[in-house]
Amino acid sequence: MQTVYGAEMLPVEAVKAVPPALDPQKQVAGIDSVVAVVNDDVITRRELDDRLRTVARQLEKQGTQLPAPEVLEKQILERMITDLLQAQFAKENGVRVDDTQLDLAITRIAQQNGFPALAEFRAKLEADGVNFKKFREEIRGEIISTRLREREVESKLVISDTEVDNYLANKARMGGANEEFHLAHILVVVPEQASAEKIQAARDKAEQALAQLKGGADFAQVAAGTSDAKDALKGGDLGWRSSDRIPPLFMNELQSLQPGQTTAVLRSPSGFHVLKLIEKRSGSAPVVIVETHARHILIKTSEIVPAIEAKSRIMEIKARIEAGADFAEQAKRYSQDGSAQQGGDLDWLAPGQTVPEFEDAMNKLQPGMIGAVQTQFGWHLIQVLERRSTDVSVQQQRQQARQAIGNFKSEELYQDWLRQLRDRAFIEYRLEENN
Repeated sequence: MQTVYGAEMLPVEAVKAVPPALDPQKQVAGIDSVVAVVNDDVITRRELDDRLRTVARQLEKQGTQLPAPEVLEKQILERMITDLLQAQFAKENGVRVDDTQLDLAITRIAQQNGFPALAEFRAKLEADGVNFKKFREEIRGEIISTRLREREVESKLVISDTEVDNYLANKARMGGANEEFHLAHILVVVPEQASAEKIQAARDKAEQALAQLKGGADFAQVAAGTSDAKDALKGGDLGWRSSDRIPPLFMNELQSLQPGQTTAVLRSPSGFHVLKLIEKRSGSAPVVIVETHARHILIKTSEIVPAIEAKSRIMEIKARIEAGADFAEQAKRYSQDGSAQQGGDLDWLAPGQTVPEFEDAMNKLQPGMIGAVQTQFGWHLIQVLERRSTDVSVQQQRQQARQAIGNFKSEELYQDWLRQLRDRAFIEYRLEENN
């Protein structure tokens, strides 16, 4: 079975051994060809055709009209080159996803799609014409891409208090702070340190896309054939975005749009954009969150303390507390968490502040109850002390602002990193000579 990028090439001896009586057209069709060279790897005609068929099926299921074949082909090839460059970088830098981690990820995907058993999910995919082995490798590639982004981009983000202050002031000045926008977009990337000619070529490409839209073309079709953004093959659909997740450059334009309208071509550090406002709604209802005051005791797992032993210790502590022992004293004595000296007190916890397994277990407990749960850190004994509903505080507003700034700074930096990756690479296109 071929991997996404590792198609086998027929040896020369095999080609020479083909009986001359065979149809020459069939003989040529059986030989794979190279459509792009990317550093020391290649992308083959067969791989490109496989990806084209997959994408075409996805677009048809979404009801998106397919772009012209040659346009879609070039778009897919560019995406494959970017994916291959990231895979090469990951390999060089020891970023990998082993089969166990991959199986866990695919199991979660199956459960999220309503399939409790992985075998049922696989059967459904194969019934829809999806090669499961290729699907696994695509998911592996997506996980690696996410890890690279976290390591090379998000871990290096710096957001100052001044940026947060300016963001909140600008948000208050603009009004409409509680509005939400359903957006689609087209992005034409400008290479790093691009010449004036390349910048103009990118602008022209964006202007041509806008002209097509003004001429009545379907936005999703134009995005699939033009956009360099990762969501291009989903018609450029960004989903619903609150105003604090939209850069001020775009918000200034969106305020004057009606649903169904598009912006002019907009320039950002990453390139040229065209946005479409699909829908707009008010999010003016008060934002109330449920906070939980909890404390816990942690027994960490390790090579020395396996999970079964950690669980046994936690259950012994649980039995003592249920028999009348003081939780805080037990935490000070046995907990291996930094909160031990505070009697395990974690203070008030907002949604998302702890790992999902801990939060799920905590949310099932009523005040005064205790329960045990395993997470990546070990076994925890949790006690819920009290709960409260509260409006989003000033501190939380600042945190939301920090996250919003991080979201669009991260995207800009990620596009910069991808451009640098391409700039350092040797890329040779052979698509034209194979058509």
